[in-house]
Amino acid sequence: MREPVERGDTRSLGWRLEQLDRLSALLEQHEPAVLEALAADLGKPPLEATFELVAVRQEIALTRKQLRRWMAPRPYPLDLALQPGRAWVERQPLGCVLIIGPWNYPFQLTLHPLVSALAAGNTVVIKPSEQAPQTAALIARLLGEAFTPEVVRVVQGDAAVASALLEQHFDHVFFTGGGRVGSLVMQACARHLTPVTLELGGKSPVIVLGDADVAVTARRVAWGKGLNAGQTCIGPDHVLVEQAVREPLVAAMAQELERFYGSDPLQSPDLGQIVNDAQFQRLHGLLEGARQRGQVLVGGRSDAEQRRIEPTLLAVDSLDDPLMQEELFGPLLPVLTIEGLEAALEQIRRRPRPLALYLFSRSAAAQRRVLEASCSGSVVFNDVVLQGGAAALPFGGVGPSGLGSYHGEAGFRTFSHERSVLRRPFLLDLPFRYPPYAGKLALVKRLLG
Repeated sequence: MREPVERGDTRSLGWRLEQLDRLSALLEQHEPAVLEALAADLGKPPLEATFELVAVRQEIALTRKQLRRWMAPRPYPLDLALQPGRAWVERQPLGCVLIIGPWNYPFQLTLHPLVSALAAGNTVVIKPSEQAPQTAALIARLLGEAFTPEVVRVVQGDAAVASALLEQHFDHVFFTGGGRVGSLVMQACARHLTPVTLELGGKSPVIVLGDADVAVTARRVAWGKGLNAGQTCIGPDHVLVEQAVREPLVAAMAQELERFYGSDPLQSPDLGQIVNDAQFQRLHGLLEGARQRGQVLVGGRSDAEQRRIEPTLLAVDSLDDPLMQEELFGPLLPVLTIEGLEAALEQIRRRPRPLALYLFSRSAAAQRRVLEASCSGSVVFNDVVLQGGAAALPFGGVGPSGLGSYHGEAGFRTFSHERSVLRRPFLLDLPFRYPPYAGKLALVKRLLG
């Protein structure tokens, strides 16, 4: 699979656009099958499942529009001592790359980086998540029909298959998933000095200050937590709210959740499922522990047969609480009271850097302070999750929440090598650079500083 890249077959704009056209046609022709697979694996309602298709379509549209510009050589100035000459940087394909997809958005987050990898002129091996088996099988079938095996190949299987793939010497590995497995991926890549992009997660906090619009805040946070049954890497993990608006916010979120999912969310067609029994039992155990501690504020019901848990608000008083140890990745939302913005920022700085940080406040000064005194993969003011849908905006984490970024030009650069090129003519071959050096030091210092 590396050979077409090394021969230069994938360098042209035409080849790359052809691959994007193949992928675009796949999306148009097989939308019902994608929606069906996502419903089978995660119980996704059609609207939420459509988001996965839309995200990939938007990436293709942006990439097609900008690809010629992204591929163009970029000139750089030369110092006087290197003239005459010309210098530029050209972005070339890395070779054959590996994409390991996740289970929470198994179609979008597997094919989204594929757009960037093909646009950059690479060939691609894809390992979809076995935790979403219907979607994995569909991806394998559709990509097998759309692409030749020298360009795109899908390998299905469990963790052992992923480990075997990582033993191969790929030219880049792109992984989306949890931090524990991400660490193993990075260790495997280190053996071959293979560059790696890690799209991980973390406990993304929501800060709500007293000047926020409580009704709009409640609606947007409740939507972000209920989306994909809380199984969204940039979804709200917990809320840090000022005392003055804590009770109104909880009441408003309870009202919004009932409006979204009805009086019995477990029967709502708009609430997704937990992906598998292991994840359900993990979340159910956290929920039962919170119930025994008297922390349930809103919700709390679950159905093991359907693998459903209704969106649940939980009162938390301490960062040592079991709910605050790991990313929840489910429809459980702890609510903590804070004294003010500085107290919230102090709490956030004591924890690993999150993938996303959300602030709800009308204050421009508060927004500036968040930018100055925090570090996260992204920051959103007065909304949640939508940064993931901005096709041109780089997406990625920092520290434990990820390494590297993609979307738009950032994705094209991730899958490209930026090669420096210097071209000089044969004329003006000045002798001061060559031995013998006697008597030339003063001249070199004057010329080069």
